Amino acid sequence: MSTESSSLLPTKAEVLSQPLAEHADETNNISIYLELIKPRILILLLLIALAGFGVATQNWQSRLLIHLSLGIALIGAATGTLNQWWERDSDRDMLRTKDRPLPTNRISTTKAFFFGLSTSILGVGYLSYFVNPLSGLIGLLTIVSYVFFYTPLKSKTSLSTVIGAFPGAVPPLIGWVAVNNQIDVPAIVLFLIMFFWQFPHFLAIAWMYREDYTKAGIKMLPILEPEGFATGRQILLYGLVLLPISLLPTMIGLCGKVYFVGALILSIWYLYHSFLTARIRSWQQAKNLLKVSVIYLPLLFLLMLLDKI
Repeated sequence: MSTESSSLLPTKAEVLSQPLAEHADETNNISIYLELIKPRILILLLLIALAGFGVATQNWQSRLLIHLSLGIALIGAATGTLNQWWERDSDRDMLRTKDRPLPTNRISTTKAFFFGLSTSILGVGYLSYFVNPLSGLIGLLTIVSYVFFYTPLKSKTSLSTVIGAFPGAVPPLIGWVAVNNQIDVPAIVLFLIMFFWQFPHFLAIAWMYREDYTKAGIKMLPILEPEGFATGRQILLYGLVLLPISLLPTMIGLCGKVYFVGALILSIWYLYHSFLTARIRSWQQAKNLLKVSVIYLPLLFLLMLLDKI
């Protein structure tokens, strides 16, 4: 990122000096709440959860599916909102987040907090009552671990990425639990696939926006070791680990040969770009890896669903 683009960042004093009155007419705008819940991320996680649901059963119970979708939407809205509420100060310092609702004073911190709290309570209660108590408990643990462990640790240690990967891996697990009401071997395998997929994805983002994260005081690995050797090694390591884990659904009888071949091709592709990123360590290659990661995951779970038909 160039120094010219960095100079576009407003200071905290400039942002805080903006009168709230000039934004008062916007605070009830639904688009502000949509920004808080991070809809693009929410849609991806919802699709992965529904894939976990579909892999768990061939009988797509429409009522249960609707309840699961609504419950996960509420949990996702809660985590997205409370994450932005907690990080409102650091978001003001980063070019990629400075235009979010809280840094720009388009919504008050009180309204954002109570929206996050309300959706948390509704989401946990909804899943517990309409799906099953175990899914509600997983939803609660997701919110607590993401908001109260991962989010504050981002400014203290690069290990926060590992902590954040646990709630991030929940969607396919909760989809499975909605059907089977238990955490068994297939559920753990789905969780592990999502868990290890996240590291090359997250580290690519951290490499691309390391200057932003430095300004905000967020301790990601590319900030602590700017040369990128450790970041590259971890990207490659997690890509290597993901490859055999992605084949486990066939090994345990959850999926068949179609999935196995497709997962092998996809995982080699993901690993190849992980290798390139570790070797080249450029912004463009990190962006390429990021693109591959967001294509890889839905295709992998789509293969699981197709293999069940």
